[in-house]
Amino acid sequence: MRCGVYTTKGVVGYDLTRLLIGSEGTLAVITEATLKLTPLPEGKRTLQAIYATIDDAAKAVSAIMAQPVVPCALEFIDGTAIEMIRDYSKADLPQGAGAMLMIEVDGLSASLDEAVTKVSDAARNDGLLDLTAATTPAEIQALWNTRKALSPALRNVAPKKINEDIVVPVSRLPALIRGLQQLSKQHNIPIVNFGHAGNGNLHTNLLFDPDDPQQQHNAEQCLDAVFSLVLKLNGTISGEHGVGIEKRDFVAREIDPVTLDLMRRIKQQFDPNGILNAGKMLPDAPV
Repeated sequence: MRCGVYTTKGVVGYDLTRLLIGSEGTLAVITEATLKLTPLPEGKRTLQAIYATIDDAAKAVSAIMAQPVVPCALEFIDGTAIEMIRDYSKADLPQGAGAMLMIEVDGLSASLDEAVTKVSDAARNDGLLDLTAATTPAEIQALWNTRKALSPALRNVAPKKINEDIVVPVSRLPALIRGLQQLSKQHNIPIVNFGHAGNGNLHTNLLFDPDDPQQQHNAEQCLDAVFSLVLKLNGTISGEHGVGIEKRDFVAREIDPVTLDLMRRIKQQFDPNGILNAGKMLPDAPV
């Protein structure tokens, strides 16, 4: 079969392209794809904003996304992550920082100064500790190196982590982050948060030692509570990583029984013999 159109617009029939992309190989095998290319921007500016508290940073995210200049990147890093970066890299970050935003705007060179001004104004609130703007490639690289130091730092802190890509509406980010802090204390599991704040997508990392049965139990209970919190805030349990096996048993919390039944019937129509990535994505139907 072939799906999709070569035109900018097209609404004939059902959108099978959107159905197949993201189906994790459970409906079809894609043998060929035609992609649309977009032109590169003329210029790019990068900013780093550091805040006293996570709430301050979350409020800044909401303010930035509420004004007309939409950043091409808006990355969030919480205070725990900042401390890890400081310990395992040469990054020059202020003490006591609660959170950091990496902000990038792009577009026509003539409009970049105004775009930086508008985004900077939105990023400023009472909790802002430092706002740094980079213009040269070397300065931009130096700012992004701070973010890139995080993954190696995480590997040095705990032998294992559970990394989930939860998403909530941008306006609910402050509530999500406060809730994650409470769950971390409640279950005695360190939680490190970073990710794509511009669309409410956080990579939430639960750090624990899998050789410690109590920590393993606490991490599993904490993860369960994290998903409940996300759904309570009208979010989704996976923004980009997918479902596979690990999150399959949580899917029924997000998708209602009628919709799940329809999805199972679509799967049966595409894959009557059950040979396409069997056992993935959808939970088993109740007996």
